[in-house]
Amino acid sequence: MLPLNLGSPPGRALRVLCLGAHSDDIEIGCGGTVLRLASGGADIEWAVFCAEGNRATEAQASARRFLGRGGDRLLSLYTFRDGFFPADFGKIKESCEALAARVRPDVVFTHFREDRHQDHRVVSDLAWQTFRRHLLLEYEIPKWDGDLGHPNCYVPLNPSVARRKVRNLMAVFASQRSKDWFTEATFEGLMRLRGTECRASAGLAEAFHCRKLALDIPGSLGRS
Repeated sequence: MLPLNLGSPPGRALRVLCLGAHSDDIEIGCGGTVLRLASGGADIEWAVFCAEGNRATEAQASARRFLGRGGDRLLSLYTFRDGFFPADFGKIKESCEALAARVRPDVVFTHFREDRHQDHRVVSDLAWQTFRRHLLLEYEIPKWDGDLGHPNCYVPLNPSVARRKVRNLMAVFASQRSKDWFTEATFEGLMRLRGTECRASAGLAEAFHCRKLALDIPGSLGRS
């Protein structure tokens, strides 16, 4: 396994965009990674495409917890219908294109393309259509579908970051606590599994699917 550094470009902070279908998706899929990036000074924005009422309030509270004071100002909220994203594809695409015209991310976090939830797949497809010259990392959501797949990119987490991620999830998203999979054990167990797979020193990690990666290495581009 080759460790690679997701560092800041020369002269500025790393720009990160997180896309989620629902108000807890980003936090579940890459909350620990977001905490690590934020502590390193990255500029992070995220967009939630199905957030209204209590879900919008939860999304705002969560952004403040993960991004710090004022984090809710870095949050774009949309109110498309839960479970109907394929039917609303055109309007969601317009929102995604408008977002791309406003932000210039270096890396985009989005849903796993093979996720069986229809809303998740639409967001992933739109990310690939819209951010065609960017590094895209697809995160995973544990749920009853059994569709986690086989990730190939890992971000190790220390115990304090992992605990903070889980604590934030359980504190903020009261609307999801009735779901049998929305538990501390689920989130901690997945991080333990991914930590084992990448031999993380603390035994904890988040995992992603990276489909395209261009490596810039020292030396010439090859023989002329």
